[in-house]
Amino acid sequence: MFSKATLITVALALMASATPIAPKKQGIAVPFSKRSSLKNADGTFNADRAMVETAKTINKHRANMINLEKNVGSHVFKEGAFIREAAVLPEHLAKRQSESLTDEEDDLEWAGTISIGTPAQKFLIDFDTGSSDLWIPSSSCTSSVCKQKSRYSASSSSSSSKKSGTFSIEYGDGSTVSGPIYTDKVAVAGVSTTKQYLSAVTTLSSSFSGDPIDGILGLAFPAISNLNENPFFYTAVSEGAVDEGVFGFKLASSGSELYLGGTNDDLYSGSLEYHDVDTSNGFWQITSAKAYVGSKAAVSGFETIIDSGTTIMYGPPSAVKTFYKAISGSGVYDSSEGYYYYPCDSPPTVSFAWGSGKKWEITEENFSLGETESGSGKCVGALAGQDLGLGSSVWLLGDSFMKNVYTAFSTDNEAVGFAALS
Repeated sequence: MFSKATLITVALALMASATPIAPKKQGIAVPFSKRSSLKNADGTFNADRAMVETAKTINKHRANMINLEKNVGSHVFKEGAFIREAAVLPEHLAKRQSESLTDEEDDLEWAGTISIGTPAQKFLIDFDTGSSDLWIPSSSCTSSVCKQKSRYSASSSSSSSKKSGTFSIEYGDGSTVSGPIYTDKVAVAGVSTTKQYLSAVTTLSSSFSGDPIDGILGLAFPAISNLNENPFFYTAVSEGAVDEGVFGFKLASSGSELYLGGTNDDLYSGSLEYHDVDTSNGFWQITSAKAYVGSKAAVSGFETIIDSGTTIMYGPPSAVKTFYKAISGSGVYDSSEGYYYYPCDSPPTVSFAWGSGKKWEITEENFSLGETESGSGKCVGALAGQDLGLGSSVWLLGDSFMKNVYTAFSTDNEAVGFAALS
């Protein structure tokens, strides 16, 4: 295996000047650990790694639903939504996560450096539009996993303030991320907040052993916050740290960027096609979606959560089964994990559309997770059938979708926009 590095640029949109001079963009490039796919080096599908990622996704959204019920109430659950049981990995995978399952080159996270406290303590963070909390390891955590990470010392920060309560998330290996709650100064490339809620975790799941990131910064809505407080971007807007309640993502093999306080029009062509989101359940969730195979809609009338913290795409098992029926030569690869295959030499043209908007196509490279085995000619698709408890008509579109478009998230207008990459 080899280590690949690219950049994620986290940029701040300047406040408009009183003079008619176009504002200059300011930004900073910070190291970014980027990994290419769920493929092995020989181009085959890494089923073990995929199982680990599915367990993480299930448990992340299980925690989101628990938080939603606690913060708002189960009356906002979508039809068919429920708090499912935690996913638990088979023993052989739980034991191996810190070894072979963490050294593959996979597109699992999009990370950049942030600073916390006074003086600043730096951390490599995964920016996640599918969760709403900020957590990093605490200096009080002395496990072997924590010792691999940068750790936050609350006592070393003059701006730190301890709060009541605790933070906790369960992971697929049966372990947890948990710890006390603080507020402190948090800065992302010049976008600085003074009293951001966060958790300095004293227990850290072995899922993060060998993973380059120190923690996670959630960019979804307050309703699914385990801390029941404003996520970082909401705090930035409320404190006037950004002029516009919009942030934009470009996720790619090079030039990846998170742009805070607007969008970077150098990275996309044409205009952004915005769609309103239903924020009642805390997600960046768009209604009236269609999934196309070629020119025909294979599945229609569902909702989609746009989630940068999820590697692939998931849909309800029955809907995903219907989707693959529209692909000639497709079949079931793993019924328990919900994966299907299709002929590698005749890949489908897959796209998504919302309302009367355009079809946003997923490239062949981004839809294929690799061959079932070397020389099989059967490629595993990046859409899997899983009931995540989000609702019977709710799909989750992760990086396999987002890598094909420029995506803008507007808290001002509660909408998600897409544009063609430049």
